[in-house]
Amino acid sequence: MKSLAIITGASSGIGKEFARQITDKNEYDEIWIIARRIDKLKQIADELNSTRNFTVVRPVQMDISGKQGVYEFQKLLDEENKKLNKVESAIEIKLLVNNAGFGTYGPFTQTSAERSMQMIDLNCTSLTGFCAIAIPYMKKDSVIINTASLAAYMPLGNFAAYSATKAYVLSFSIALAAELKDKNIKVCALCPGSVSTEFADVASNGARKEVKGGIGTQKVVKQCLKRAFKGRKTSMLRFKWKFNAFLSRIVGRYTVARFTYKYAKRPCNPDEKTVTEEELSVTDFI
Repeated sequence: MKSLAIITGASSGIGKEFARQITDKNEYDEIWIIARRIDKLKQIADELNSTRNFTVVRPVQMDISGKQGVYEFQKLLDEENKKLNKVESAIEIKLLVNNAGFGTYGPFTQTSAERSMQMIDLNCTSLTGFCAIAIPYMKKDSVIINTASLAAYMPLGNFAAYSATKAYVLSFSIALAAELKDKNIKVCALCPGSVSTEFADVASNGARKEVKGGIGTQKVVKQCLKRAFKGRKTSMLRFKWKFNAFLSRIVGRYTVARFTYKYAKRPCNPDEKTVTEEELSVTDFI
C-alpha cells in the first residue's frame, strides 16, 4: 500500500509551503504536488528530494479546473493503481490539501463573466470533485485541508463572487467534517486573511503586485497542519482575523457588503486577462 499526500496549487505561496512542511514530516511514501507550471513544480521537487531521504516528491502537471480537471484527477489515481498491479486499491490518500484557487478585485459588473465562472469552477467545482474522488482512497486518520479565506465569513463588495466561493468552501468543509466523523477522517478549512502570495497580482490584473499587509506563509501553514491533524474544523492564525470573523456574527451581512463596496476599493486594471494559473493561494482579505 502506497501512502500519498496530495497538494493542489503547489507551485507557489501557501501550496509550496505545505509541500515543504509536509515533506519534512517524512510520513508518506509520495507527495504529489499538482499545478500547471511544471517548471516551478520540478524546481520544488528537485529541492525537496535532494534534502529528504524517505519521501518522494512527485511533480504533476495538471489543469484541475472544473469537471474536466476532476476527471483528470480520477484518471491519474486509476493509472497509479494499475501501475502497481493490484486488484484492490493499492494507494491510500492520507492527506489531501485543496489549495488551488484565485480571486478577482473590483465590482461584479466590471468583471468579465468568464473570469467569474472560471473562479467558481476552480474554487468550488474542482475542490468538491477532488474531495469526492479522494475520499474512497482514505482510511482512519486521513486528513482533508480545504483552503478557504477570512472572506468566507461575510459577503464583500468589490469581491462578491470570490467571497461567495469561499463561503461555499467553509460551509462544505464543516458539513463534510460532520459526515466523515464516524469514519475518523478529519476535515479542516484554512481561513487566513492577508498572506504574502501571488494572489494580489492576479486578482488586480497586475495593478497590485503584492498582498497589502500580508504575512509569511510558514506560520499559517504550520498552525493549519497542527490543527487539522488534531481534528479542528478551522484554522485561523492571527487574532485580527479571528476578531473579524467574530464581528461577522454581529454586524449585518448587507451592512458589511455595502461598507466594503464603498470604502474598501481594490486596484484593478481594466483590461481583463484570462486566468491561466490555478495555483494561486486564496488568502487576501482586508
